[in-house]
Amino acid sequence: SETIIAGMGELYLEVIVDRLKREFNVECDVGAPQVAYRETITVPVDNEYKHVKQSGGRGQYAHVCLKLAPQEPGKGFEFVNEVKGGVIPTEYIPAVEKGVKKALESGPLAGFPVVDVKATVYFGSYHEVDSNEFAFITCAMQCFKQAFMKAKPQLLEPMMDVEVVVPEQYMGAANGSINQRRGRIEGMEDRAGVKLLKATVPLGEMFGYSNAIRTVTQGRGSFTMIFKQYEPVPKNIASEVVEKRIKEGKVRPMAD
Repeated sequence: SETIIAGMGELYLEVIVDRLKREFNVECDVGAPQVAYRETITVPVDNEYKHVKQSGGRGQYAHVCLKLAPQEPGKGFEFVNEVKGGVIPTEYIPAVEKGVKKALESGPLAGFPVVDVKATVYFGSYHEVDSNEFAFITCAMQCFKQAFMKAKPQLLEPMMDVEVVVPEQYMGAANGSINQRRGRIEGMEDRAGVKLLKATVPLGEMFGYSNAIRTVTQGRGSFTMIFKQYEPVPKNIASEVVEKRIKEGKVRPMAD
């Protein structure tokens, strides 16, 4: 079995693992840290899906039409009901919303949570006998997943505000260590006889940085970091992440 521990950084996770071993006598095999990616879309789309199952006796029927649209970063998920004329009975609208929200938990692109998407149900149909809550939940999930992959999906990665403190003679080395990690230098300051380097760096590039900065500064450099925001992952890196997730069985490759 596998337990996932979430935290703000590598050091935080190391402390938790150490406590598990020392205080609770838990012997555990610890894997490499994983990045908490997110998924979103970049263009609006419409999609229609019918869920029909017949297995002798009572079947399942649901028909849902969804519009997806990207939201401003950080705005989150929004569900809107624009169904007119009772083509989907009011009692099944919560099931549609529930199905969409279930689909958000594991995005179709790489199995990461979906953020900043507006979903609008605007049309559909039902069957007097075969329609039920489960059918509409299933239908909405599949409709959302299809629509998501048509909406030019994008992988997002957590970006960190990083501050590196080094003696002046190591400023060039500190700069280089940030540039090697796809970092953006945001500014430099003098502070009490040392240099302060401010940068924005992807969290995925900061694993092992504690040892790296000590190495290039002969043990005289240090850093701190806090979460800043999510930003799009470069396409070449996103492709590697998706391919790795498919190999690990975290997500199924979807047909074009």
